Amino acid sequence: MEILIREAVKTDVAAIMGLVKELAEFEKAPEQVTNTEEMMLKDGFGDNPLFGAFVAEVDNKVVGISLYYLRYSTWKGKRLYLEDIVVTESMRGLGLGKKLFDATLGKSKELECTGMMWQVLDWNESAIDFYKRYGTRFDDEWVNCHLDFE
Repeated sequence: MEILIREAVKTDVAAIMGLVKELAEFEKAPEQVTNTEEMMLKDGFGDNPLFGAFVAEVDNKVVGISLYYLRYSTWKGKRLYLEDIVVTESMRGLGLGKKLFDATLGKSKELECTGMMWQVLDWNESAIDFYKRYGTRFDDEWVNCHLDFE
């Protein structure tokens, strides 16, 4: 089995969207995915990219992603926000998530961020246990807020 972790390119967008939809199924919210391949191409690979991503390839097939973007904290400065890390179900347990997370962590240091942030669902115990191995600080004070535009 040949494993490669690399930065995503335009031709990966279809595979990335497939993994996004698989994640939405896992999180029991497939109807909430309104993003499209066209939007991802423009937003991630257009003139002013809004996000970056790493992909995990096994035998030349994309089976995992880590999608991130920069944010700014008035208290902490430039931070890297890990939006999603997804490994297709059949490839979990092979260390691909760790490789993707480490690549993203390395990117945050390369970009001279003051840290990295992300969210994890409170019922996703395997992900929580994974993040604990990195010495992650979990925050119980903040409430997530969303305002969607149709």
